[in-house]
Amino acid sequence: QVQLVESGGGLVQAGDSLRLSCAASGRTSSYTMGWFRQAPGKEREGVICVSSSGSSINYTDSVKGRFTISRDNAKNTVFLHMSRLKPEDTAVYYCAANYNPSPDRCTILPHYGLWGRGTQVIVSS
Repeated sequence: QVQLVESGGGLVQAGDSLRLSCAASGRTSSYTMGWFRQAPGKEREGVICVSSSGSSINYTDSVKGRFTISRDNAKNTVFLHMSRLKPEDTAVYYCAANYNPSPDRCTILPHYGLWGRGTQVIVSS
């Protein structure tokens, strides 16, 4: 099975940009990839996902225009590109993967079979 390891989290200031990486131990070309986050005292929420083909991206409204996702199947890596960060983006960010025979769809609902352990992002005001 694919294992996922996130990296790139840290402490940044509001308005800054940050890129998170998710390295997979196996092939990701047939997997939907997504990023989720959990802020203190809140439920885990879906942030953004990309279909296995890379053709479709879905995201929650709160990150529209600020976050994007990309994938490099040759390197078995997915990235979360965050810009204009806000204090409310502070959370532990989790990478997730799910096998998907439909290459052009993804969901930000937590219907993923594989999860990383998370990386902390703190955005100070």
